Formats: sequence, structure tokens, C-alpha cells
Amino acid sequence: MVYKILLFCALLFAISGCQIKQKSNFDGEKLLKQKCAQCHNLDLPPKTFQDEKAPPMMAVAFHIKDFIKASSTSDKIPKAIDFVKDYVIYPSAAKSFCDKKSLKSYGVMPSQKGKVTQDELQAIAEYMFAHYTVKNMNDAQNLQNKLNAMPAGHRIALQHNCLSCHKTGKDLVGPSFHKIALRYKSNLQSIEKSIKNGSTKKWKGYHGVMMPAFGKKLSDKEIKTLAQWIQNH
Repeated sequence: MVYKILLFCALLFAISGCQIKQKSNFDGEKLLKQKCAQCHNLDLPPKTFQDEKAPPMMAVAFHIKDFIKASSTSDKIPKAIDFVKDYVIYPSAAKSFCDKKSLKSYGVMPSQKGKVTQDELQAIAEYMFAHYTVKNMNDAQNLQNKLNAMPAGHRIALQHNCLSCHKTGKDLVGPSFHKIALRYKSNLQSIEKSIKNGSTKKWKGYHGVMMPAFGKKLSDKEIKTLAQWIQNH
């Protein structure tokens, strides 16, 4: 009896081990950026350009999921992952799900044999089909619509995490935007300078926390827009 229990446990462990191996331990998001971003736009929702080398990755993921043949809904994603792993190494017009117009426009993708491993492709495909979904697209579009409706300065502040250190009317890591606006209500250039070059020890009571420089992340126009928005508080 003990022997049978041990044998059953060993078998269960072996099966579990096989199932675990099917899930990649690689970082699919990082690999997608490293291996695919040179040709495919990775944005969600995607941006399109006249001189793009390949269709946006969201379109690729949606197209494969729509056209892949599977015996059941649960089998669709595994089949789609297998397709990606094969097609990237051995691409052909016959295998492609693209319409004739798209194939003529983009051409058949070049083989990536020797440039990406099967394990890396597994991780990339897993991430693709988990990330590029209708729900995620709708969530991203709704967020973008909210950002577009905001004043430009507020949008810049959100996109560059300014609100993680400053609040509109409440001190946080740094002084509130209201305090900054009161001090520099007639001196927009000082706010611009702090945003561009960073600053430290300009305010007492904040433990000498340094304001990081955003000169390399924001254009001069964006810095002025952000500074004006802060000054209006």
C-alpha cells in the first residue's frame, strides 16, 4: 500500500513538472522589446506609420488568435503560441494569416533563426497573447481618452510620475504644487529651471530630498507647459 502511494506521488510530481516546464521562465515583455520592437510597434492601442516595416504587434496577436484553428477555445492560445514559435523561424506566405494586400505591403518577415531561441519565443508568445487582449486595449484607450481630456500640464505630470512626490494641495515627498505656486507666482523661470535641472535644499522640512532633473525626458515646450500648470495652483 505504501509503495502504491509513493508511486502515485512520484507520478503526480512528474506530471506537475511537465506542466510547469510548459510555462516559460523568461521575461516575455523584455524579450518582445529586445527582439521585436525594431520592426513592430508595441503600443496598446497601436500607432501606425507610413514607413512601418511590419504590422503593429497588437494586430499580429489579434489576427493569429482570430484565424488559428483549434478544437476548443482552451486550445486556441497554446496553438497560437506554437504557430509563433514555428513561423518566426520558418516564415512563408503560405503559412501567413495576412491578407494579400498586407503581404504585398509588408512582405514575408525574414527568418529569425539563430537570433531567438524556442524558449525565448515561448515567453514572447505567452506575453503577446496575455497582453494584447480586447480588455487591455479598451482599458488603454479609456485611459488615453481621459489623458487627452486633461490640461496638457496635468497630463505631463501624470505621465512622468510628478504626482508621486507632489500633490496639488498636500505636501508629500516634496512641497505641494499650491506651495510652489505661491512662492513662484511671478517667477515661472524658477519652476522651469527646477524641472529641467533638478534642485535640492530649496525647501525646509523635506529631509534634503533631491528633485530629479527632467531636462533629458521633457522638451523645453513640455517643461514650460508643466511649469505653467503648476503655477496656476
